[in-house]
Amino acid sequence: MSTPYPFTALVGQDSLRLALLINAVSPAVGGVLVRGEKGTAKSTAVRALSALMPQVDVVSECRFSCDPGAPDPGCPDGPHEPGGFATRPARMVELPVGASEDRLVGALDIERALSEGVKAFEPGLLADAHRGILYVDEVNLLHDHLVDLLLDAAAMGASYVEREGVSVRHAARFLLVGTMNPEEGELRPQLLDRFGLTVEVAASREPDQRVEVVKRRLAYDADPAGFAARWADEEADVRARIAAARELLPSVRLGDGALRQIAATCAAFEVDGMRADIVMARTATALAAWAGRTDVLAEDVRQAALLALPHRRRRNPFDAPGLDEDKLDETLEEFSGDDEPDPDPDSDPDPGPDGPGGGGGQPAPDEGPQGGDTEAQPEGGEGGQPQPQPAGAGEQSAVRAAEPFRTKVLSVPGLGEGAAGRRSRARTEHGRTTGARRPKGALTKLHLAATVQAAAPHQRARGRSGPGLVVRRDDLRQATREGREGNLVLFVVDASGSMAARQRMSAVKGAVLSLLLDAYQRRDKVGLVTFRGSDADVALPPTSSVDAAAARLESLPTGGRTPLAAGLLRAHDVLRVERLRDPARRPLVVVVTDGRATGGPEPVALAGRAARLFAAEGVASVVVDCESGPVRLGLAGQLAGELGGTAVTLDELRADSIAGLVRDVQGTTRRAA
Repeated sequence: MSTPYPFTALVGQDSLRLALLINAVSPAVGGVLVRGEKGTAKSTAVRALSALMPQVDVVSECRFSCDPGAPDPGCPDGPHEPGGFATRPARMVELPVGASEDRLVGALDIERALSEGVKAFEPGLLADAHRGILYVDEVNLLHDHLVDLLLDAAAMGASYVEREGVSVRHAARFLLVGTMNPEEGELRPQLLDRFGLTVEVAASREPDQRVEVVKRRLAYDADPAGFAARWADEEADVRARIAAARELLPSVRLGDGALRQIAATCAAFEVDGMRADIVMARTATALAAWAGRTDVLAEDVRQAALLALPHRRRRNPFDAPGLDEDKLDETLEEFSGDDEPDPDPDSDPDPGPDGPGGGGGQPAPDEGPQGGDTEAQPEGGEGGQPQPQPAGAGEQSAVRAAEPFRTKVLSVPGLGEGAAGRRSRARTEHGRTTGARRPKGALTKLHLAATVQAAAPHQRARGRSGPGLVVRRDDLRQATREGREGNLVLFVVDASGSMAARQRMSAVKGAVLSLLLDAYQRRDKVGLVTFRGSDADVALPPTSSVDAAAARLESLPTGGRTPLAAGLLRAHDVLRVERLRDPARRPLVVVVTDGRATGGPEPVALAGRAARLFAAEGVASVVVDCESGPVRLGLAGQLAGELGGTAVTLDELRADSIAGLVRDVQGTTRRAA
């Protein structure tokens, strides 16, 4: 068994370590989501925590880790006889991104259930994680329905498996930790809200701290056991402190003054619902227990707000999470209560997880592969400047996008088999049942009627004598279901001089931003190709990070000629490469232009030939016509015809303008195919 990196050997990362320790003291806080760039020791910190968790007593031979002192009365392996228990370390279970629903919640032996009438249940990862840690790396890449199941179990403390009339329930209480890199896409706000705490981590810019990180990591890699032995005393101290805080937790008093501060803070930051208030109360109580106190102080409330509110106050998917600390301090001062006890003069006020006291205060700016703060770099080139453009392009400065609006739904025709999402029709694991087929591999969704129909003609030949149906594996039928998939929405944006009028480009950016918001809600991948001057650029390769596309769009300058053909050919290359990487995900190309083509020999004819490449391959496309003014040439409509798609104006793109947009997109594309 490998030796984990010691938790106390992490350099910096005060906020991350404190959030993990608070959840170890009180799992009712609801887990922690760790957001940060790659290489910031997110996974290392989580794995290191598992070695600090107190050992647990479990009922012998129980697959669901029941507590012998209070066994689960509904345990599938119960009822348990008194006595017979074992002590083992708390488990840390990792949920891989590609896990199936059966692997997460468990699976039933459908064949035995039908033929013998028994609930033969194979536990999943939720059962393995009971009374331990469930770690989900890259939680933002996990399918939404799995995240829903995961968070429901964490909230209820139990997992429910309902399959074709067979029901199984078992306890599932665990410390939930998720890590993610925001560059790879965000979680939906509804799912963000279900994580109790969140922390941001970034690489340190301090050379001394980075040197210390490297020295410790090299020492650990050279001799893991020896390195861990050097930190054994510190690890034992923290482990003992967690156990002591757990014992003290029921005695901590949360006074009315602290509760008023919590409620006022959540109201001041306009947090939706009541979950934030409850999480803050539990966090402040755990912070007090961690500090060895029986009363919650204002500093605990402040620390709880900094950990529990940043991800809950976001009003727009492109807004950066954060909290105005001046406003927080003003709110806490205004609602400071008179019932707060004076702090113990003998206590150590240090809020960090390494000191003997603390719990309140402000988290340090976060801190790098293990520590250090960082200054966010604007999108674009070096130093936040826009990417360099070809000489003589007549570049104009970027303009801000107009206010976004709700757009019509654009979808890809036909029936796909891509990743689960909310845009186009597809065969999926979830959705309405449309038929049955023989299973390919393991059976996941039984079609009961089709299975019985397949087995019924063979009952006499199989010697059926009792009431049970004799079912063989060949009789089993998989249900085919239809739901929605996410697509690759590739934006091809004209940034030439013909689009450069400031008010016009602002409206264009507002329309694209609106489509990006729609793509975020529908769980699409997005890409951004821009063209101007003499060439086209891939401003953003296909990614799940829709906010990255919005940032690229915001800094997009304009000017120069209109190399429409270059933009279309570059988009075609992007689709070709992406088709090799993710062949099941179908594309939708959105060309934002006035249809003009200038520069080079025969620019209009060349653009037409490039457009017909998309039509020949049956790629769904929409042209957003940005032409304005009393005299219109209708070039965007001609381009849409060459693409085999449809054209819509900026006004028609709005959800309340034309009811038949989706029907038009689908019908035109079918005729072209």
